[in-house]
Amino acid sequence: MRIGADAVEARHRTGVWSLPAAMAAGLVDRQGEPAGHGRGVIRRLCYDARSTILRCPAPSATVFNCDLHCHSTCSDGLLAAADVAMRAAANGVDLLALTDHDSLDGLSAVQAAATAAGMGFVNGVEISIEWQGLQIHMLGYAFDRSDQALNAGLASIRSGRVERAQRMSAELEKVGIAGAFDGAMRYAANPSLISRAHFGRFLVDSGVAKDLRSVFESYLVPGRPGYVDHRWATLADSLAWVHAAGGLVAVAHPGRYKLSRVEMRRFLAEFKDLGGEAIEVVSGSHTQEHVDIFARYAREYDFLASRGSDFHGPGESYFDLGQLAALPDGLKPVWAAF
Repeated sequence: MRIGADAVEARHRTGVWSLPAAMAAGLVDRQGEPAGHGRGVIRRLCYDARSTILRCPAPSATVFNCDLHCHSTCSDGLLAAADVAMRAAANGVDLLALTDHDSLDGLSAVQAAATAAGMGFVNGVEISIEWQGLQIHMLGYAFDRSDQALNAGLASIRSGRVERAQRMSAELEKVGIAGAFDGAMRYAANPSLISRAHFGRFLVDSGVAKDLRSVFESYLVPGRPGYVDHRWATLADSLAWVHAAGGLVAVAHPGRYKLSRVEMRRFLAEFKDLGGEAIEVVSGSHTQEHVDIFARYAREYDFLASRGSDFHGPGESYFDLGQLAALPDGLKPVWAAF
């Protein structure tokens, strides 16, 4: 039984396919290999749990390049949302998720640009939460971006960012760095989402630090000048909002959090108990050691595995869009659930 042409085109527009749906459309056979007219369009799909993603992948019917973590000027990225999509397509990305911080504003533009480029697209967002006094980021995928509860929850997070930025500026002034609030605002295309990254760019361009890595070693982090505490959403909030909108949730770049092994296990167990589905195993900020560690956690907790560059802009990110290493063998890709 083959699905209709309208359903095929709808899935092409969103980039959301399952293996059964691709089989029903006559695009692949039972082994996930291209079949019939699928040979011409298969690189637009990203469905197969057996897929291998390579660094700088060459065009292939069985290789899918999914980048599920990146940012635009709608939060703290350097490129407009449509430009992010065009750069991803030029880099050979097959499925893209724009995951701006606490904002869905760029999704329509990314979807339009992805569709024009023949690239798959899935809704995404990076949600700021607090867990036991530590700020952690959660990635939401494949949700209904018109959902009222999700939009209200994200608005509640954004509402405190300007006040937080003013307090950060006051702390920096105590160590002789004046004008930080106005300076950071000049880098924030969306003032309601002013962030540490905008302060970091101000500190680099004003000569206080040589690059963003140096900023986050000496400023804006706990125990350093410019850091202020802030009340974010809870872990339960973030999962409830995304799940209510029909999506699923992954832990973003878990290797970045200063958690002991015991604390990490406690966090992942709570995440799992609340219905969390995935963790980002391959990330632009992960070392190979991180990849190995979180691949083991993914297997142990039966999490889906995600892959994302965390691209913010040229010259500022460790990896460009789509230029990441493979997911380790034996993991179940998160895009298999879209």
